[in-house]
Amino acid sequence: MLEMREICERCTAPLGWDSSEARICSYECTFCAPCVDGPLNGRCPNCGGVLQPRPTRVRKTA
Repeated sequence: MLEMREICERCTAPLGWDSSEARICSYECTFCAPCVDGPLNGRCPNCGGVLQPRPTRVRKTA
């Protein structure tokens, strides 16, 4: 199952499960769209992989 990290690894911006701003690489490194579109230039600084929009997940309600 995909790990849904809740903050950007660069700037610590919150990235909830339903965030359309979250971007991930194939290793599930997680960054926000402003970091990816700006200083990271679309590449993961950890592995060099391409950062893509992360799927969203709806929280289950009781």
